[in-house]
Amino acid sequence: MDSPRIKNDEGPVRRPWRFDFTLERDTSVSQQTQLTRALIHEIQRGRLPPGSMLPGSRTLADQLGVNRKVVVAAVDELVAQGWLETRPASGTRVAASLPRSAFADVELPTQRKSALLRRDTSLVSITDGLPDPRLAPQAELARAYARALRSLSRTAAGYGDAAGAPSLREVISSFVNQARGLSTTIDEIFLARGSQGALSLYALAMLERGDVVAVEVPGYAPAWRAFEFAGAKISHIPIDGEGLRTDVLEKTARRLSGKLKAVYVTPHHQYPTSVSMTPERRIKLLQLAEHFDFTIVEDDYDYEYHFEGEPLLPLHATGGSRRVVYIASLSKLLAPTVRLGYLVASEGCIRKLKETRELLERQGDVVLEHAIAELFEDGTLQRHARRARREYKARRDHLLSRLRATPALDECFDYSVPAGGLALWLTLRKGSIDSLVARAREEHLLMAPGSTYLPKGRLDAVRLGFAAHTPDELSRICDTLARCIPSRPGLRPNLRTS
Repeated sequence: MDSPRIKNDEGPVRRPWRFDFTLERDTSVSQQTQLTRALIHEIQRGRLPPGSMLPGSRTLADQLGVNRKVVVAAVDELVAQGWLETRPASGTRVAASLPRSAFADVELPTQRKSALLRRDTSLVSITDGLPDPRLAPQAELARAYARALRSLSRTAAGYGDAAGAPSLREVISSFVNQARGLSTTIDEIFLARGSQGALSLYALAMLERGDVVAVEVPGYAPAWRAFEFAGAKISHIPIDGEGLRTDVLEKTARRLSGKLKAVYVTPHHQYPTSVSMTPERRIKLLQLAEHFDFTIVEDDYDYEYHFEGEPLLPLHATGGSRRVVYIASLSKLLAPTVRLGYLVASEGCIRKLKETRELLERQGDVVLEHAIAELFEDGTLQRHARRARREYKARRDHLLSRLRATPALDECFDYSVPAGGLALWLTLRKGSIDSLVARAREEHLLMAPGSTYLPKGRLDAVRLGFAAHTPDELSRICDTLARCIPSRPGLRPNLRTS
């Protein structure tokens, strides 16, 4: 059904929502000065932040009961002072950079100005293996998004397919078949808002209250929360240097007597340790899935970033398509803000996912899906993936060299060199990781202790994400981290005072 037309003073059609305020009538000054002072006051107190649109002059004049010429003159005055700016065919908005004072004898309060600058942007986060959005093809994505938006505005007749745009599903099907060894059709592809969105929809669609899901520990806690939100119970299975302990999983499955419905794994680069599951364990896991009738939920969140040797094919590609639900993300390829992932599963599973999404949100981000399909088809994403893989390997190698070359760090941590992924897993040889994390915070370095990846207890380890930082930034991070380590047991580290 067509939406009713919204008038400019009632909704966000080029203009802001109705902006109600009154003038404090002061007969000693003109109406123009009253309005100028009032608008500056609203800007100063934050009601009109930089970039916000003003109502049209006629709307303001009618609302305030003044002549439109008064409004036009006041706006012109504030444009001249730098409080407002006008753009052809776009209207008037609050300037991005505000003046320190106004001709109307109004000073920007120090407290408000300080609040604008007080946002803590000094913290450097190394808590996870996030990609560097500075490397992403932002201009190409913006142009593709604009083209998709224009095209869909002209042609879209209603809501799209709940499984996602067919154009991107077809591209993804071809992509995973060629690059990852899968054998899929478009009807087995479901697009979601990142891998977390895919996990959450799968849990809601396929699990029932009381079902048990086995997960890796240490592991990805947001996945555990998604399964618990759907009413499932979690069984934690330890990992070691070869991946998931399938011997422990087998004992757990026998004990649960049919209640184990799914096993969530990250076999390519285990989260958070980056360990790759060995071929023997992978085969055993597939055998257990057949024997105990459970589904393997395979989260292949950073397949593109494998640096040594050939990447391991997904479980879904090694004879496990009947038992495996395969989840991957394009957010790790581009940037965390690009919320787009996909799920490969049977047509029956896809139908249930569609039914669940139709209840929750009807569809995904159709415009983004069309834009990403275009970037796949013209080769932009493939070129970006190759460039990013080279750059992230160089960053990993630089970080490893700095860890080895910095005595405090070399003596403090044990680690192995991962074949891929976007983070290192460092275990502490002595001391408390919680104390180190607290000291790092004082140095404006944000780290997550190992307990973040456990259901309970303490783990003296940390996941150090390197991909989002340049080599120079990684060097400074290592220098900062080294200052956080006591030179002798019991001594407080040498913290900066500046």
